[in-house]
Amino acid sequence: MSSSPALDTRQSTLDRFRDRWTWTAVVANLVGQIVIIVTGGAVRLTSSGLGCSTWPQCEPGQFTPQLHSATSFHPYVEFGNRTVSVLLVAVAAVVAVLVVLDRRRPWSYRRLGLVPVVGVLIQAVIGGITVLVDLHPAIVGSHLLISMALVAFSAWLVVRTSEGDGPAVRLVDRTTTLAVRALVALTTVVLVLGVVVTGAGPHSGDDEVGYRFGVDPWLMAKLHAASVWAFVAVLVVVLVLLRRRGVRGRPWTTGLVVLAVTLGQGAIGYVQLFTGLPIALVNLHMLGAALLAAAVTFFVGSLRTRGA
Repeated sequence: MSSSPALDTRQSTLDRFRDRWTWTAVVANLVGQIVIIVTGGAVRLTSSGLGCSTWPQCEPGQFTPQLHSATSFHPYVEFGNRTVSVLLVAVAAVVAVLVVLDRRRPWSYRRLGLVPVVGVLIQAVIGGITVLVDLHPAIVGSHLLISMALVAFSAWLVVRTSEGDGPAVRLVDRTTTLAVRALVALTTVVLVLGVVVTGAGPHSGDDEVGYRFGVDPWLMAKLHAASVWAFVAVLVVVLVLLRRRGVRGRPWTTGLVVLAVTLGQGAIGYVQLFTGLPIALVNLHMLGAALLAAAVTFFVGSLRTRGA
């Protein structure tokens, strides 16, 4: 039995609405996941992690900072980050509704729409725990790494939204694929060591305890730099393989974007290290790390194609 014309019309209108706004929503979610890293970095770098003394309220009995003559800027930095978190939850919820309920597409795609909203809610809980445990470095570090993972997942959601649902067809050979997998693994190493470097240095998030991780920050900085150089070496190998095999178009362009972001990150890293770690440069470096996670994800997605 065929469906009624009225039902078909409503379904068609809903599909047009979904087609119009899903792309906007998934891109907005990716941008929001990157922005929250920047605002969270500002909280840590300005030692505002305890600007609000409790959670989910800012102060006992109120959700906003209380203005008085002795008020510092710290509560407003922390409250600003919490406000961005609320907006990100709203965007992620819209993504979940638009993606998960789109029955025209397979569950393998639709389930990706749940990742942002679940991840942001988990992050909100972890953010509250960081306040309750007085900025324990392990909790603060995991908070940032989960944000990086959400950036990667959100970028992958953008990739899947823009492509079809047919079988994935690899555009590169097995050798290049293995090199790209090594590149992804090194991306994880670079991000983890970056978190450790920050947690070991003067911007660990606490004014009274300058070095939260009991490791030598200079040694960790050198290890972090070594991992970045290894990343660059593998990336150059991948680009050479693409060139030799005649791969052009989106894979080549996206690979060059990854290289540009990496070189920019390296430059910022060395400048901040030898200029005393100014807050603005450190926060810019965190932004670059999020952009690197997204760029690598887009690069991986460009190395295959899917039919309608």
